[in-house]
Amino acid sequence: MPPELESLRDVIRRHELDARKALGQHFLLDPGITDHIAALAGALDGQHVVEVGPGPGGLTRSLLTAGATSVTAVELDSRAVAVIQELAQFYPDRLSVVEADALKQDLTALCPAPRQIVANLPYNVATPLLVGWLRQGTAWGRLTLMFQLEVAERICAAPDSEHYGRLAVLSQWCADCAVVMKLPPGAFTPPPAVWSAVASITPHREQPAPALFKAMERVTAAAFGQRRKMLRGSLKSLNGAKLLDAANIDGTRRAETLSIAEFDQLARAHLALG
Repeated sequence: MPPELESLRDVIRRHELDARKALGQHFLLDPGITDHIAALAGALDGQHVVEVGPGPGGLTRSLLTAGATSVTAVELDSRAVAVIQELAQFYPDRLSVVEADALKQDLTALCPAPRQIVANLPYNVATPLLVGWLRQGTAWGRLTLMFQLEVAERICAAPDSEHYGRLAVLSQWCADCAVVMKLPPGAFTPPPAVWSAVASITPHREQPAPALFKAMERVTAAAFGQRRKMLRGSLKSLNGAKLLDAANIDGTRRAETLSIAEFDQLARAHLALG
C-alpha cells in the first residue's frame, strides 16, 4: 500500500513552490492525469525511470505507485529538490533526487538499464532536451514526454504537412513517435497559454552512429533553415549539388517534401563526402 501523503497543494503552500515562468514550470496536480501518464509509459516493473522537472512530485508519486523499480528525479529548482527529498523518505530504496540542470547532465549515468524517461518537461528547454536524448537512443527503452501541443505535433508530423520539419526528421529517424494524450491549459497549475500533449517516443533497436547523427543534424539544419528555397539553394553551404547528386535527389524539391528515408540518404551522402 502506498503511504498516506500530504496533498500536493499543501506541499506547494508549505514550500512556497510557486511555479516560475523562467523555469518553464506548469505543475500537474490531478492524480488521475499523472496516473494516466505513468500508465502510458507501459509496464514499469523492472524499469529504472528518470523524471526531469518533477516540481511538487505529482508524476513522481504516480511512477512509484505504478511499480517503477527506481525513480531518479532531476530537478534544477532547489525548492522542488527539498520536496522530492521529503518524498524519498517514504521510498528510501526506490526514489532519489539529483539537483542538476538536465541539459548539462548525462542522465544515462544516473541509473542502470533498462531505463526510460517519463516527464512533464519544462517547456522552455523541452526541444533541446529531446534532441540530446535522441543522440543516446540506444540507452533508452522509451521516452514518455509532455510538450506544448505544437511541439508534440512537430515531433510526429508527416512529410509535406504543416508541422513537418527538422524535429520530425530527427525524431522519426531514430524512433517511433506518436501523440498519445492531449491536455487543455486548465489541467495545469498555473495554466499555460496553450494546449499540451504527451508524446510516446520509442527508439528503434538500430540507431545511427554519432558521426551519422551529426551529419543528419547538419543536413536538416541547412535544409529547413531556408525551407522556402529549393534544396539546391538551401544545401549550397554543404556542397549541395554534389550532395544531391550522390543521394539521387532532385535539387528543385523543397525540404518539407522529403521522406525520412530520403533525409537518411542525404545524411549518409554528406558523411561520405566529408
